[in-house]
Amino acid sequence: MSKVRTGRRKYYDIFSHFYDLLIKVHSRNYGEETRRFLVDSSLLENTIKPKILDVCCGTGSVILSFARRFPDSVAVGYDFSHGMLLKAYEKDLSHRLILIEGDAATLPFENEVFDVVCCSHALYELKGQVRKKALLEMRRVVKSHGLVLIMEHEVPRNQFIKILFYIRMLMMGPKDSREFLKQGISSFREIFTNVTLSHTKSGKSKLVICQK
Repeated sequence: MSKVRTGRRKYYDIFSHFYDLLIKVHSRNYGEETRRFLVDSSLLENTIKPKILDVCCGTGSVILSFARRFPDSVAVGYDFSHGMLLKAYEKDLSHRLILIEGDAATLPFENEVFDVVCCSHALYELKGQVRKKALLEMRRVVKSHGLVLIMEHEVPRNQFIKILFYIRMLMMGPKDSREFLKQGISSFREIFTNVTLSHTKSGKSKLVICQK
């Protein structure tokens, strides 16, 4: 792992202590809506013992939502931050999750293992080639009939929140942030055969649905 990524990992280890509170303040009443929309979009209702991977899972809110909806699933949370995974472990009171620490650009799984791979509000944190490698890895580990679901923020309408949003984007670096904000779904179409775009009812988040 590069020195930059190591520094980011230390940052998120510290940030893990405040992450859920910040997300609650930022998303207000829309967090549950967003997670429900993501889980609904997985189309796993008729899948027996589905295997689900949440890349950059953070404190585990999304993968826990999957595990609760599909009790017979194999639910894997994957993140490079030890601190984030500790918080996910604390929240997993029923011990439903498999939590693994590692880099999104080098997933330690065999080809075509998972029915669904998701990454929620985290892809923008990955820079340039690391982002592309992570998407290629997601494509590799999802089954041929499976889905890769990428959830990201829409640009906020509220002016104050919009300023905070752009500040966070600029933390990626000006070049990467401009690329991410402009790319739409074109970069996903370079990797996946079928790509569609959907939006939460509130318009707070967008979901890129990818198939091999």
